[in-house]
Amino acid sequence: MYFLETGLVLLVAPWSALWERNLFVEVLPFWGDVARLHGVRGAVSGVGLVSLAVGLWELTAVAGASVLRRRATRREPPSAPAGGVEGALAEEGGSGLRKP
Repeated sequence: MYFLETGLVLLVAPWSALWERNLFVEVLPFWGDVARLHGVRGAVSGVGLVSLAVGLWELTAVAGASVLRRRATRREPPSAPAGGVEGALAEEGGSGLRKP
């Protein structure tokens, strides 16, 4: 879930007012000029988009593994038919072993 949250913040934050009002921009004016460049904002949003994609991929992998695990625990192993091989053949409609 870390990648989803981080990706969403990095995708949206550079284009919000929060980006303009932070400690680095106020203390170091040079960083404020750099942070306002559209290329820098786009790069940060690109990292957020990649992080969001990784988070979604991770989420689907975890959900898929969970579904497979649940299906595996619901299946019961087939029980052996009573009567061994002859019983199995009789259950399938066969007449058992044929004698000459």
